[in-house]
Amino acid sequence: MHSSAHLSRLIATLLLMLAGISSSADEIHVAVASNFANTLKAIISNFTAASGHKVKLSISSTGKHYAQIHHGAPFDVFFAADSKRPALLEAEGIALPGSRFTYAVGKLVLWSPRADYVDTQGKILETGTFQHLAMANPRLAPYGKAAQEVLQSHRLWETLKGRTVRGESIGQAFQFVKSGSAELGFVAWSQIKYPGQPASGSWWDIPAALYTPIEQQAVLLSDTKAAQAFVRFVKNEETRELIRSFGYKIP
Repeated sequence: MHSSAHLSRLIATLLLMLAGISSSADEIHVAVASNFANTLKAIISNFTAASGHKVKLSISSTGKHYAQIHHGAPFDVFFAADSKRPALLEAEGIALPGSRFTYAVGKLVLWSPRADYVDTQGKILETGTFQHLAMANPRLAPYGKAAQEVLQSHRLWETLKGRTVRGESIGQAFQFVKSGSAELGFVAWSQIKYPGQPASGSWWDIPAALYTPIEQQAVLLSDTKAAQAFVRFVKNEETRELIRSFGYKIP
């Protein structure tokens, strides 16, 4: 009898402990622009280890996420690839007032997985020795809008428009080039630059003056403690250094 009572108390204690864990560890739903997905996955791994909270990630273009959020998609945090959509969500009363902040500044490059294919001045765009040029849809993705601005600055937009292969997001544009569907394409530097590793292939480091700065902002969509904790974690200095290591500038 004594042994049975002791076992019952032990089971009850364990159940209480488990209940405490489940109540303190929440799941956060985060929408992220595809260029920042790999970086955010690394951040989430550190955050989960430190807090116990789980993060469910949705990866797509900034424009598509904005439309989903506008129509009631239940995200807690939105990491956009621009400042326009987070500002709109704040102005529309959907985002929490005062929660908007710049987490990174993106960088656009013209890239090919083939070594010595893309020259360091981007002259290949003028010679036209390619069939397909990948880019993100300018209407949906800020990196696509930046790519259009670069082509327009070189007076090549109308000339090359017929050769462009457009992805819904910069993630799809990158896959077009990586898979060989396009010989080269406009991608995010963070997609080819991993911490501690040299970038592969060949690329043109496009001057920032040729396109509108890609100021990437995040905004809170719910006021849960877990979501607030995640945003604080993203803002800490260790995480900022991690973001920088993926090829972004930090404001």
